[in-house]
Amino acid sequence: QAQLAESGGGLVQPGGSLRLSCAASGIIFRNYAMGWYRQAPGKQRELVATITSGGATTYADSVRGRVTISRDNAKNTVYLQIDILKPEDTAVYYCNARIRTVLSGTLDYWGPGTQVTVSS
Repeated sequence: QAQLAESGGGLVQPGGSLRLSCAASGIIFRNYAMGWYRQAPGKQRELVATITSGGATTYADSVRGRVTISRDNAKNTVYLQIDILKPEDTAVYYCNARIRTVLSGTLDYWGPGTQVTVSS
């Protein structure tokens, strides 16, 4: 059974940094594209960054230049480094694992999320 567990969230002052981690189990991690999404109160969930199984990355325009996504296949973990945090980065951050299969189509797994609050 696939499980994703985020960690590293918390309360940070504007201008600060955080590194979120997402540990995966129950999947062949190296075969999955991994992503970070976030959802602020009253808003829809939005993409933050993705990294393919081959290591190619994409970033939302709102965070490009401040965020780095990376993965460690040996540890089954994906990371999100967020620098120069802004109050508008306040949200619950979710980890996603995605794989396209021949028989079952696209499979998506989600973690429960970790809260990031940026405030002075």
